[in-house]
Amino acid sequence: MVVSLAGFVGACCHVKWLLWLYLVVMFILIVLGIAGTIFAFVVTNKGAGRVLSGKGYKEYRLGDYSNWLQKRVSDENNWFKIKSCLVDSKVCSDFHNQHMNESVTEFYKVHLSAIQSGCCKPSNDCQFTFLGPTNWTKGNGVFINNTDCNTWSNDLGTLCFDCQACKAGFIDNLRSSWKKVMVVNIIFLVCLIIVYSVGCCAFSNSRKSKS
Repeated sequence: MVVSLAGFVGACCHVKWLLWLYLVVMFILIVLGIAGTIFAFVVTNKGAGRVLSGKGYKEYRLGDYSNWLQKRVSDENNWFKIKSCLVDSKVCSDFHNQHMNESVTEFYKVHLSAIQSGCCKPSNDCQFTFLGPTNWTKGNGVFINNTDCNTWSNDLGTLCFDCQACKAGFIDNLRSSWKKVMVVNIIFLVCLIIVYSVGCCAFSNSRKSKS
């Protein structure tokens, strides 16, 4: 607001230093906006859910996403806060109530969100027996390739909130949100560049009028 006012006064009253200030600040904002958009694109460009044969939902692997995002969710303090929010949001409790009366065949056809798939049920790799959406019977096998199988618990407060798949599901959800923000950010940047161009023209006219 202050910057816009400075630019308006500078253009109307031909105050050169105010126009300079306006153009410099606008240029910095444009550069920061472009840098932020590029960064968001780079860290969210990698990764996607994996389609499972005969299943209506996808599953998610932490290693499929960018290293920067992996490091953020792998930090114990960060994940503790995120996990607390997920538990408090009752995303898995609602998931349980919504699908509790479905048969295993019906459940496997359900389309789940990334967080529901990663945090509220065990991985398909585990080959657990379905008793309910959040109630599965473990087999006697050793799950060498997927540590999430041993992390899973039928307790509604635990489930798979500490699983790598849950972290991956959270990242995928975050990734989708960031992509929407990027679209808005690009539109904002285009408007900002247009306004900046008008400011440059005003500055050029101010110099010509003085000369």
